[in-house]
Amino acid sequence: MAAPQKPSLRQRLFSATVLDESSSRRVRRKSKASFLSRVVTKVVPCVSAPITPISLKDIPKPDLDISPPLAAGFAISTVPPAPTDADVVVTPPVSASLLPQDETDGMTSGAVQPPGSSGTEIVHTHSHDSDDSDHTNYTDDDHDLPHEDDEEVRLIKSGGSGIPIGLDGVPKPLLPPISPEHVGRKCLVLDLDETLVHSSFKAVQQADFIVPVEIEYHWHHFHVLKRPGVDNFLKQMGEIYEVVIFTASLSKYADPVLDKLDIHRVVAHRLFRESCFNHKGNYVKDLSQLGRPIADTIILDNSPASYIFHPNNAVPVSSWFNDPHDAELTDLIPFLADLTSVPDVRGILDGVR
Repeated sequence: MAAPQKPSLRQRLFSATVLDESSSRRVRRKSKASFLSRVVTKVVPCVSAPITPISLKDIPKPDLDISPPLAAGFAISTVPPAPTDADVVVTPPVSASLLPQDETDGMTSGAVQPPGSSGTEIVHTHSHDSDDSDHTNYTDDDHDLPHEDDEEVRLIKSGGSGIPIGLDGVPKPLLPPISPEHVGRKCLVLDLDETLVHSSFKAVQQADFIVPVEIEYHWHHFHVLKRPGVDNFLKQMGEIYEVVIFTASLSKYADPVLDKLDIHRVVAHRLFRESCFNHKGNYVKDLSQLGRPIADTIILDNSPASYIFHPNNAVPVSSWFNDPHDAELTDLIPFLADLTSVPDVRGILDGVR
């Protein structure tokens, strides 16, 4: 039997070349499939089902140019971007409707303490719609007010209840110790509503500023008018007095108002309704609880009920609402400046009223 003929060198080279080209094609096909698989897995990792490549003509043309252009077979993500902090923060809405008056009339001191109140007990009038002859109206004219009890007489005669004592037996005055910059100065206590400003729920075209206040889960706006001369008045008083704002209003309203009003930053302390003494239906500002010498303390207020315990420390002012020609604060500046040099303000203010 003849031995098999050994392939020539030319035949071996041709066979090797064919094998190399075939292997190269297989390798390239395998590499291309592997690259596409990796891209799809990278772009859409959460898709378990196989993705059918799409053509560029099937993709709707976007409004904005995309560079570089999308390649066929790439998936397009429609997930919106995560919201930023600016997208999440919502400002208080402007409410078009106001709450009923009986739900908002206790916000400011002007509503709970009518101007000109003398400190007498508030007695509401009860009436009936029917014409029955036996109906009764309970008014101050029909019934004499009850006599003050011994405790009330003592409070008025003694000039207030004095500095509160805590459960630990330590005195707790309404004001902290006087700061070094105010040492040697007298204390000027100023009312807010109808004395320095007037606020209204109704829209006022000439309002100096508007303060949003949240009431019963609704946002409402106080339109605030500044009394003429109040800016200069506060500035000059802040240079010679320790200035304290003491209001019977709620802090949720009065605090933002004072933030806007005190442009010269001269108000040293703020006291609100919770610091008042409830006396016969009125919010009294008990100066004896401040922790300052009574002889060096002055209160400026439009309501006599506020200073019923300390009439000799009061500088009465008229109630102000919107008179643009009012000059009372400006006129008081030289008088209050003179009071800084007297040993006891009560000796002067006793004859002011």
